[in-house]
Amino acid sequence: MAPIFRPQRRRPEGAPRLGAPATAVSRRVLSSALASARSAYPNEFGGVLRSDPPGVIGELLLLPGTTAGRRHANFRLYMLPADLSVVGTVHSHPSGALHPSEADQQLFRNWGSRHLILGAPYGPGSWRAYDGNAREISLAVVPGGAGDDDEAPVAEYRPRALHRPVRPVLPADQE
Repeated sequence: MAPIFRPQRRRPEGAPRLGAPATAVSRRVLSSALASARSAYPNEFGGVLRSDPPGVIGELLLLPGTTAGRRHANFRLYMLPADLSVVGTVHSHPSGALHPSEADQQLFRNWGSRHLILGAPYGPGSWRAYDGNAREISLAVVPGGAGDDDEAPVAEYRPRALHRPVRPVLPADQE
């Protein structure tokens, strides 16, 4: 009996694996999400993130049936298209808090590998990125979208050791 020939499939050098977590977000997606959150204020905003093959989050999906209030955003995840390039979620915290709540941590653990939290006042630095275990991660912002200047400087967010609000230390006579 003759051996069966099976060609080997090799990934091109430097190409990411299918399902590899995204390492960057396009400036267009980030500014769209911040503008949507600003528009929804004082309610929360919620959406889904889609990653392009090179590992850059390049699309913001708004799911039909998503409801939002002052303290919640409920995703209808069954409304998602059957698509392996969907990598996580984005939602806002109108209070300005950029750390995940208990409900956020549960969502992160059960669904997706990259998550963004946007906080009021929804400016360029009022967002944080998290992985599927609700750990803060670094996510580069890259040029992307129509009319985006490739020569413009791009900001990169790097997590600090402590990002929760810190109470000021008062002198002993004011306590």
